[in-house]
Amino acid sequence: MTTTTGPVAGARELALAHYAARAVLERVLARHGMTFQEQVALRAAVSADAPQTSDVLVTRVQHSLKAGPTDVRSTLGELLTKRLLVEEGPHIRPTDAGRELMAAVGAETAPLSARIWSGMSESDLATFGRVLALVTERADAELRELV
Repeated sequence: MTTTTGPVAGARELALAHYAARAVLERVLARHGMTFQEQVALRAAVSADAPQTSDVLVTRVQHSLKAGPTDVRSTLGELLTKRLLVEEGPHIRPTDAGRELMAAVGAETAPLSARIWSGMSESDLATFGRVLALVTERADAELRELV
């Protein structure tokens, strides 16, 4: 007989975990005058190996946020207005202020994340990673069918 120590994972548990973790991040972001969407877009620019064209950056952010191109371009416009991103010819790159903001947010969220994830076994985390990858793959497939 198999026993469990918690609820069987499903869509509701995934959503509750997502929103709980996102709420922590959004409170940190709010202190820095930043939205979740802006953080995702700025992270995509900061983590790129080289400046990207607007179209490439929009595609990367769309993949992460599952948002439409108009919404993503609006978010990039907000980051340009805040001077966290800058256009250089056909490319968009993060400014020093954008990099510093991402570093500050990272430094502030690191101990919070460490506490949230502490005490989980490597085995549990590996299983969790495989399950999340599969859920993402299947949800992405469903999104492609809905278009």
